[in-house]
Amino acid sequence: MSPSAQDPGVTAETGLSLQSRLIALVVAVTFFMENLDATVIATALPTMAAAFRVTPVDMNVGITAYILAVAIFIPLSSWVADRLGARRVFCGAIIVFTLASLLCGLSQNLEMFVLARVLQGIGGALMVPVGRLAVLRNTDKKDLVKMIAVITWPGLVAPIIGPLVGGLIVTHASWPWIFYINVPLGVAALLAGLWLVPEGREASVRKFDGKGFVLLAGACAALLGGLEWLSSQNGSGLLSGAGLVAAGVILGVWAVHHCRHHANPLLPLDTLAINTFRVSIFGGSFFRMAISALPFLLPLLFQVGFGLSPIDAGLLVLAVFAGNLAMKPFTTSIMQRYGFRKVLLVNGVLGVISIVACAFFTPDTPFFLISAVLFTGGLSRSMQFTCYNSIGFADVTKDRMSEASALFSMFFQLAMGIGVTVSALLLRVSMAVQNHDLQAQVVDFRVAFLGVALVGVFGLIDVFRLPKGAGESVLSRR
Repeated sequence: MSPSAQDPGVTAETGLSLQSRLIALVVAVTFFMENLDATVIATALPTMAAAFRVTPVDMNVGITAYILAVAIFIPLSSWVADRLGARRVFCGAIIVFTLASLLCGLSQNLEMFVLARVLQGIGGALMVPVGRLAVLRNTDKKDLVKMIAVITWPGLVAPIIGPLVGGLIVTHASWPWIFYINVPLGVAALLAGLWLVPEGREASVRKFDGKGFVLLAGACAALLGGLEWLSSQNGSGLLSGAGLVAAGVILGVWAVHHCRHHANPLLPLDTLAINTFRVSIFGGSFFRMAISALPFLLPLLFQVGFGLSPIDAGLLVLAVFAGNLAMKPFTTSIMQRYGFRKVLLVNGVLGVISIVACAFFTPDTPFFLISAVLFTGGLSRSMQFTCYNSIGFADVTKDRMSEASALFSMFFQLAMGIGVTVSALLLRVSMAVQNHDLQAQVVDFRVAFLGVALVGVFGLIDVFRLPKGAGESVLSRR
């Protein structure tokens, strides 16, 4: 539904219909659920590891299995939405996600937990991309930044408040309640989705590209699975892990070749010819790898390295959320004043510096100093996140939103998963080199933070390719 002067639900201030704003809020809730579940177990890792009789670092498979499943099934999202209708797919995905959350809480061992997380990831793979697509198709360019901010900000907040929520739950209740809280949220989102989301079925749908799906799914599974294998081994099975990573790269190259030459590929790549979208995909992915590692590394550093309680660790990480919150009112005006390119460059450097600063935390570092660094990092994180997400769709036309949304979502989740696995791998490598077999030490976390910061630097390289006025079409100064 496009906003119009005759639409009584259109607000005078923004030109957005009430229905469009409510749909965005519903999608924001599901994005919050998806990202909360990706990281809420961070502070609960030691407790869950004890229950499953594994080490805390080994528990990162619970994070990566979820993100891996999301990345594998995201390429299906646009095709399934066009085929069955956005409302049906969106609501069905919410049901799968909610039921899988229940199974996560009922898990009795790591294997059962990982299977439940995979099912949960399948629901998440269809839930958020299809919901985002419903919003993008009903939003004018001039309102794009505002609507994307509504959708993505809860997803930015969730990984930061997740550690505190997890700490409170494992301290005052039990870890399964980390997942049970999704049940009422899922029911509410389902009812709202049935009421608000348009049917969204396309009259003409391209034939399903089975080969493309197998190649894309295989590439994602092998790449993330290989990195996870490497990060969970203590010097054994390195060749197997490296082989999986190599297989993932080969399948990825094959998948790209297939998508470029197939008449109707599952995941069209034409939108990568758009400069702003390409930078958001590639440069943005390096940035997302870096920030996704922090909600995993920080709670572990504070608990395993410093010996703090889950609640204290969560409270410290909450300083990042405070930075996110403080930046939110100024994000749009800053982008309008300085433009995407300058903000991404300057703010990106500040973000990398804040990650490097985390590498030098010690048990003797005053809490107020740690909180100040994390707060500053939160400011930068919020700004950079919104910039990349907004510029990505700035020059994408409405008829290509479906393919762009699926491609963006797949790279988004891949980057988040790789960020966690790479940080765990860096921890493992440092532990092996320094003979810390039983438990990671502060120096091991230092290596991981510095490695993650280097990944963030790679993200800045792509920004230099942006022209000075990139993305101006969505930076309305009304």
